[in-house]
Amino acid sequence: MLFRLAGLFFLWAAASCLAADPSAAIRAAIQQYVDVREHPDEQALARLFTADADQLVSSGEWRKGRDAVVKGTIAASQREAGKRTITIDSVRFLGKAVAIADGRYELMDAAGNATRKMWTSIVLTRDHSGWHIAAIRNMLPAR
Repeated sequence: MLFRLAGLFFLWAAASCLAADPSAAIRAAIQQYVDVREHPDEQALARLFTADADQLVSSGEWRKGRDAVVKGTIAASQREAGKRTITIDSVRFLGKAVAIADGRYELMDAAGNATRKMWTSIVLTRDHSGWHIAAIRNMLPAR
């Protein structure tokens, strides 16, 4: 009984935090993307994206459609081993079910040294199952 009450309290507390900070769900969806990239899983990755998702990566490759985004993401994770972090600086809601998140995207080598520092903009849409990534734009700074 005590565990059930503790579980209910945890769910209530989590829901209260999300209600207090509408960007928390956006940040959580992006963190989930980063986490799945650490241990690439095609099905888990596919669930994070909309069917028509696209991604423009810093090399200039443009992946169009969920399948292309998932395959390209997994290939990049295998090719460029290291820890990825995305630190969201801002979230702007363009409507009740559309948001854009901007932040810093870094790739670190095994020793923890930054090998690439980029900017990212991620567009997300919400449906009955939650927030999903519709577009990613990764950019290398010009200076």
